[in-house]
Amino acid sequence: MSNEIRELSVDVSSSPFYNEDIAPVGARNRHWGMWDIAALWVGMSVCIPTYMLASSLIQGGMNWWQAIITVALGNLIVLVPMILVADAGTRYGIPFPVLTRAPFGMLGANIPSLLRAVVACGWFGIQTWIGGSAIHQLMAAGFDWWANLPIIDLGFIGNMPLGAWLGFFFFWALNMAIIWRGIDSIRFLEKLGAPFLIVIGLGLLVWAYVAAGGFGPMLSQPDKFATTGEFFAFFFPALTGMVGYWATLSLNIPDFTRYARSQKDQVWGQALGLNTTMPLFAFIGVAVTSATVVIYGEEIWDPVLLLARFESVPIVVISMLALAVATLTTNLAANVVAPANAFTNIAPTKISFRTGGMVTGIIGILVMPWKLLSDPTGYIFTWLIGYSALLGPIAGVLIADYFVVRRMELDLAALYQKTRYWYGNGFNWRGIAALLIGVLPNIPGFFGNIGAMDVGSFWATIYTYAWFVGFGVAFGIYLLLVKLVPEQ
Repeated sequence: MSNEIRELSVDVSSSPFYNEDIAPVGARNRHWGMWDIAALWVGMSVCIPTYMLASSLIQGGMNWWQAIITVALGNLIVLVPMILVADAGTRYGIPFPVLTRAPFGMLGANIPSLLRAVVACGWFGIQTWIGGSAIHQLMAAGFDWWANLPIIDLGFIGNMPLGAWLGFFFFWALNMAIIWRGIDSIRFLEKLGAPFLIVIGLGLLVWAYVAAGGFGPMLSQPDKFATTGEFFAFFFPALTGMVGYWATLSLNIPDFTRYARSQKDQVWGQALGLNTTMPLFAFIGVAVTSATVVIYGEEIWDPVLLLARFESVPIVVISMLALAVATLTTNLAANVVAPANAFTNIAPTKISFRTGGMVTGIIGILVMPWKLLSDPTGYIFTWLIGYSALLGPIAGVLIADYFVVRRMELDLAALYQKTRYWYGNGFNWRGIAALLIGVLPNIPGFFGNIGAMDVGSFWATIYTYAWFVGFGVAFGIYLLLVKLVPEQ
């Protein structure tokens, strides 16, 4: 362990680029073992979007096992950059924004960290609205007065029942209260919630099987593709969407692995937690939804709507509580830590982790997540692929710099001072240029996908591989620029 973990040998606490929240975590403060990391991934993976993830694939034409394999393969692919980027967090104890200071510069690091933060703020809003909806349904099932609360029309903001608004803001406040207590409270919640969530998910699967006398017709349906070519035309952008689902965490995973006791713990913890839970919970979503066709005569993909149909009030309460916990564990780890650290990195002496978390929460309200969720058809092909086109190039630059250029050797003290990674003006133009060039090939396809302009089939095809294209281009361009114009 001593050979894996590098610690600061000089005092940099007076630097404007340092504060306790983004300081390197020393060996004595590493408390996350393999099962802590695995529990983190269970907590993040067991959520409503995962439950509904395969639905878009099945509605697009896949059969159930093709959808689950696509989910599993996407997770297997994204696990590779996840483990690679996580190495720096475990080895040096640094969070994602500090890691980006080497390839992007002390000030340039704010570009990739804020790009990651913007995506997380959007996800935070979405997950908070989902968690609030679960609370609303829970209260409506248990109390008639809550169910009869009036509808509140806020004009362009939205037209929702008062209970939905109250549930949202209560769940928002719960998220903020936990983040205010710090990272250890998140670790505690993940370890506590992981086994509970698995048991609830398996219980729902058993209920569906018994109530429907099997898993229903969906598991026997063939795919809807007329030719192999049609299948692959859908499969590859869908796979990119699956990679994009965790493209966010593949960047800021050092925010968590900086607390890992060893590289072995972070590698096995991630592999066990992610690659088992995601396919299992996606299958539970497919199987239970298939059973709803037999039980209720229609497909019910949204588990909140499904559980609200249960006649037993205690079951509804327990189920909605489980959904709230599932959403809470995902939201805190996946959507608050990264932007909180990113906002801290802007001005470490003025913005703490707590303050960054509060800013994240406010932005999560301002994005009006109820509107983002109003059109689920764009979930994979607009939202997931769209931001993967931004995040893939960041991963390409990070991995090229850390593994190829620096061979995992960072100047830890210099990451917190105006010295080696200052590059004269605080910006490493090589990393920034590689990021921009990595994004460029996907811009035409993005505008074509949202209908803003008509693009040819070439650019549309490129866009279906957005994360991979962005990663590969940025990786290669960064290495080329470093070779042509070496660091001084």
